[in-house]
Amino acid sequence: MGCCSMSNLAAKFAFFPPSPATYEVKKRDSDGKFVAVSTAAAVPIPQGDDPLLNVHVIETKRGNKIVAFYLKNPYARLTVLYSHGNAADLGQLYDLFVQLKINLRVNLMGYDYSGYGASTGKPSEANTYADIEAVYQCLQTECGVSQEDLILYGQSVGSGPTLHLAAKLPRLRGVVLHSAILSGLRVLCHVKFSFCFDIYRNIRKIRKVKCPALVIHGTEDDVVNWLHGNGLWKRAREPFEPLWIKGGGHCNLELYPDYIRHLCRFVHEMENMTTQTRLKKIRDVLNLHPKPRHPPTKTTCSRSCSCWNCCSCTFVLNCLNALTAAAVLDGQNAQAAAAYLVV
Repeated sequence: MGCCSMSNLAAKFAFFPPSPATYEVKKRDSDGKFVAVSTAAAVPIPQGDDPLLNVHVIETKRGNKIVAFYLKNPYARLTVLYSHGNAADLGQLYDLFVQLKINLRVNLMGYDYSGYGASTGKPSEANTYADIEAVYQCLQTECGVSQEDLILYGQSVGSGPTLHLAAKLPRLRGVVLHSAILSGLRVLCHVKFSFCFDIYRNIRKIRKVKCPALVIHGTEDDVVNWLHGNGLWKRAREPFEPLWIKGGGHCNLELYPDYIRHLCRFVHEMENMTTQTRLKKIRDVLNLHPKPRHPPTKTTCSRSCSCWNCCSCTFVLNCLNALTAAAVLDGQNAQAAAAYLVV
């Protein structure tokens, strides 16, 4: 059996969309606006006249049309893009989204993967990657959200598309990994190696994420063992203080007071983070110092010259290499980084 067939088999164990969906999407005749209508009595969704909820139907590069809820907070500085777990849809998550929007003081975009809720298509690893890329594009073009003001949030299987996108965005503000997985097979079979047919190989992608990463995991999670969260936290390039919820399971972490407190702290620190702050961190890590005002008494130069500042001097070359590394790490223009660091 080939890797592709094995990947399809693994996907069948990874996705469990609610059936039937808890909501449906209709187009309003008066203005053509999309609205969500609840199909389950226990799932309250506001009517289409709510000015703080926008329903988007977005076409992906794989031809599927996925549904996204955009909840606006007039006091928000940052936006959260939420990728949910494998057994829920937007109708079930709406109340949680409202609470996060209010308590974290953020805008929030949640979406249903292909084959979930009112989204078309079938769920697969490749489709979820296309889904989150399409939603991110919508946030940029229709909502005016840049990656510098975006926090990606991935719960359980949602950590897969979250880290897929996060690895591609060098100026992302932050990432939250909630009951996240190291990889699909590591959940099912507890293997310690990667195979070609494995899905969501987060264990590799976490190393490519350049922004602060907060990991939240329950110590008694019997679906995705706590070791998954701990492994991701240890491999993060810029780990934020993790939250290990004692006694927490896989689907109940939101019920613990520490959950919202720690999230609020993370968002607050991300709000206060600026490009200048991040460059200062890189400068400290690389042990960079401003250029001395006076020439040193001795110079190391590859040619005979009286100018200590010549481009072939070891001192200058080392500084240029360090500045270039700092600029690449932060995803900024090298000239701009250099101008800041030599002030």
